[in-house]
Amino acid sequence: MKKIIKGIIFVFVLVIGLYSCVPNKKLIYMQELEESTGPLVESSDRYGYQTEDYLLQVNDIVEVSIKTTDPELNRIFNVVSAENNNMAQMGGNQGAGDAFFMNGYTIDDQGMVEIPLVGEVKFLGLTTKDAQTLIESKVIKYVKEDEYFVRVRLGGVRFSALGEFNRSGKYTILQNRVTIFEAIAFAGDLSRVAKRDEVLLVRQYPDGSQIHKINLLDRDLLGSEFYFLKPNDMIYAEPMKVREIGAGNTLLETVTLLTSTITALALILTLIPNN
Repeated sequence: MKKIIKGIIFVFVLVIGLYSCVPNKKLIYMQELEESTGPLVESSDRYGYQTEDYLLQVNDIVEVSIKTTDPELNRIFNVVSAENNNMAQMGGNQGAGDAFFMNGYTIDDQGMVEIPLVGEVKFLGLTTKDAQTLIESKVIKYVKEDEYFVRVRLGGVRFSALGEFNRSGKYTILQNRVTIFEAIAFAGDLSRVAKRDEVLLVRQYPDGSQIHKINLLDRDLLGSEFYFLKPNDMIYAEPMKVREIGAGNTLLETVTLLTSTITALALILTLIPNN
């Protein structure tokens, strides 16, 4: 009987030892996955960016700033921002993302924004540059060509980080461009048990959403279209198998687990009579 139990214990300990440790190869970002036969160099190859102009979508928040040489027109054009600033001050402390939300214009379900004096303007499917040109064509009706300034920009890059992040949640980074690694760092990095070679990126397009599977371990990601996030992207990191068996993800945790397991099983063996 004891021989059978010892065999079971050996197999159990072996399985835990094989599957509980998380090797560094599964944790290191931007590896050269194919073995190199050349000499070691200090700099990697240069990876060209694949960027494309972002097209505005429903629920995007845009900041529209209109300045003219006429103080009265300035007051009218920016009345929404002034009112929202007052509301923000009355509401107490506001974060940087909240300030953009309060001062910007949200694109409605029809893809429209309503700007004082200018009226309703359709931003859906336009770049920020196209939206700026469209606003300029409206403003020029009220002032001369060299007496106004128009700026249209996104209210930061909003994204969600779910799953095996150290600080999962919804975030806003007030930059025009954000890399996927910046977003991961903003969310506290991935946990040690996150599948870095199979991270899911859910991206919104004008005709719907699409899921992309990203390999963060491959440095070729730097030259792909997924290196830069787009507004409203969602990053989901799945756990490795080690999470399922509840084993440690570091050597110390694994040794502690094995020691506890062996001690418990040894105690059981001492209580079983010899046959």
